[in-house]
Amino acid sequence: MAASSVDIQVTKGHIFRSLHQHSGIFVIPNPWDAGSAKMLAALGFKALATTSAGLAFSLGKTDGEGAVSREEALDNARAIVAATSLPVSADLENGYGDDPDTCAKTILLAAAAGLVGGSIEDATGRAEEPIYPFELALERVMVAVKAARSLSFPFTLTARAENLIHGRPDLKDTIKRLEAFADAGADVLFAPGLNTPDEIEAVVKAVAPKPVNIVLSAGIAHLSLDQIAALGVKRLSLGSAFARAAYGAFLGGAEEIHNKGTFTFSTGAISYGKINELLR
Repeated sequence: MAASSVDIQVTKGHIFRSLHQHSGIFVIPNPWDAGSAKMLAALGFKALATTSAGLAFSLGKTDGEGAVSREEALDNARAIVAATSLPVSADLENGYGDDPDTCAKTILLAAAAGLVGGSIEDATGRAEEPIYPFELALERVMVAVKAARSLSFPFTLTARAENLIHGRPDLKDTIKRLEAFADAGADVLFAPGLNTPDEIEAVVKAVAPKPVNIVLSAGIAHLSLDQIAALGVKRLSLGSAFARAAYGAFLGGAEEIHNKGTFTFSTGAISYGKINELLR
């Protein structure tokens, strides 16, 4: 008898949770559509995470400003979940609303979309007030944790402190928030914008034994995966890096044609047959 969709999600939830409990680091790459998800799965990655920026760019919208709706994000997540057998976590931005109850509803809707994890951040999406006040940020995480715990399978909740990428280079406040999110029950802690080994180690130490996710950034791109693991990081995500690399190649080729009338870009393109092979 074929396993039900509920049983499959329960299994995925346990698999995803176990990745955070095993020794060593794991990479969770970020596809932006079903095709990129299938390619990453074919390469042997163990889990996937959506990217709000990659989705926004594919929709012709900006990221981080509330331009992408919850419905659009969850539709994208469903397509990625359906594309592979891997556990999928989602970038749920700020939960798509200021109110804590909206965060809770977003977690429940994410689970209904087939996801087994998701992140809630303390960024508002508003330039004039980019970060939620501490107490509200904490309440939002607490309510999201409660919603996640109400589910019938392990839903791995990541809590994000966004100071460092929103013009507030206050590592002390970032760590205070992450510690509070950890105490509130968040399963994974994440502060985008950590750019030095010392900053990463400080966060890892502050929230231990909870696992820490870091995202690839210019400041740490020179480090190897083994070096990042040695800092105590459990999970490395790529954010919009793959999407930006793909768009970079696309724009480079388009600019070459427009500006020079030549087509040398095509010599470095992946073959038609190789893409078909990865998507089978």
